Amino acid sequence: DMSGEALGTDILDQAYEQLARRFDDKYGGFSESPKFPTPHNMLFLLRYWARTGNQKALHMVEKTLQAMGQGGIYDHVGFGFHRYATDERWLLPHFEKMLYDQALIAMTYLEAYQATGKKEYAETVQQIFTYVLRDMTSPEGGFFSAEDADSEGVEGKFYVWEWKELQKLLGDSDAELVRVVFNVKPDGNFKEEATGELTGANILHLDKPIENIAKEMDISIDTLKNRLAAIREKLYAERETRVHPHKDDKVLTDWNGLMIAALAKGARVLGKRDYADAACKAADFILASMRDSHGRLLHRYRKGDAAVSALVDDYAFFVWGLLELYETTFDVSYLQKAITLNQDMLTKFWDNRSGGFYYTADDGETLLVRKKEIYDGATPSGNSVAALNLIRLARISANTDLEKKANMVTSAFAGNVRQFPSAYTQLLMALEFGIGPAYEVVIVGDLGGNDTQTMLNKLQSTYVPNKVVILRPPGNDSTPISQIAEYTKDQTERDGKATAYVCRNFNCSMPTTDPDKMLELLETKKQ
Repeated sequence: DMSGEALGTDILDQAYEQLARRFDDKYGGFSESPKFPTPHNMLFLLRYWARTGNQKALHMVEKTLQAMGQGGIYDHVGFGFHRYATDERWLLPHFEKMLYDQALIAMTYLEAYQATGKKEYAETVQQIFTYVLRDMTSPEGGFFSAEDADSEGVEGKFYVWEWKELQKLLGDSDAELVRVVFNVKPDGNFKEEATGELTGANILHLDKPIENIAKEMDISIDTLKNRLAAIREKLYAERETRVHPHKDDKVLTDWNGLMIAALAKGARVLGKRDYADAACKAADFILASMRDSHGRLLHRYRKGDAAVSALVDDYAFFVWGLLELYETTFDVSYLQKAITLNQDMLTKFWDNRSGGFYYTADDGETLLVRKKEIYDGATPSGNSVAALNLIRLARISANTDLEKKANMVTSAFAGNVRQFPSAYTQLLMALEFGIGPAYEVVIVGDLGGNDTQTMLNKLQSTYVPNKVVILRPPGNDSTPISQIAEYTKDQTERDGKATAYVCRNFNCSMPTTDPDKMLELLETKKQ
């Protein structure tokens, strides 16, 4: 039994090899059918690529994201992703839409955009957020949980189109364009899962990128995109008149945490203020309305009623959201809340005997067995996310005890991980951050200043996943952030300009006012 030995980079290699073996070269994804997006597999592979320079790791992510974005699993009219595809080609979805998928998939496209600079990934993120902010956001700011697959008792009825209907609605030339671009067939383009019969209904999907279609039609990409946008508006308006699938309007703290994290990340990577505003509004709502009289988190809210003691995922995912929110807004109150809630979580959920977090709090309903979850399934496990939160908080606040706790999470589950590393890709991201190289980046500057914004934009547009970013206002007085991160207290601006300190394990480089020099200090050595 090797579980006593610390996990190392060999486990990262094994997880990579397993994913490479499972990878579908033809259609992307990591299984035959059904095909699930499993974003954390791709987030892991992006980090593995950044660590090793292994191009196949990046290729697997890109191939999968492109296939998903073109497939029927994506809603090309109203945006957002359905839950999974029943076939290997991502064509026929299970039509339910889950909040957690929108969040985790958006994060994956965002990181792929940072890693490659390819605009189509950024566009997909913006479309996902358009869907969430339009259809899945409560007036109070929390995010709804899901939309059902069926309406009028028929799965997918809301989402599919008959050829005659398209002709009538769009006229001949636009209907013809939709037929060519979205693979529409007069007798339908998919077989009913149960009967294997064509139904006359069509799921809109692309079988190649828009760029390629524009080339074949000999028109510019922009011309094609503009025509399709106008058509999409018409299809959307028509679809809105149909009977809608049922919306699950519960607000769940854990899934909201993921969406807050995604929107915060999106705001800083894409430079979109309204995403940050939406993330802040949701976080503020949870902090104000989803805590009990002792300030402890609650799990769900619906129509004015917050109830159910929070579970480990609620704490872990919401703290993740707050950490992303701090790195986007640099509002220290979010960081303080993250530290407090993380501490509550350690108090209530930590297993003092063998490490790791229980699923339920120590004063929850009396259960015969308090179980611990580690498998990263449709959503990552609370333990995996908590491990990465602990490392980030440890590096922000130079608190070695939190780092020890993070290591205890990975070692508590080392035995499971060794048996099948690729089932624990979210946990491996924490391990990978812990192994390093990882950075603490302190920007000393005035948040409103152009020089500070330039510095931050350079930082956010680069793919360096294993880092924490701290903003310290100029001046030598004690600021709220230097009370949390004491090692920043003597860091000052040079020549009155925004100044970056790039640190590794709190050993900081010479300060620089040059954004490009800052990026050079962050360039991890590719093997």
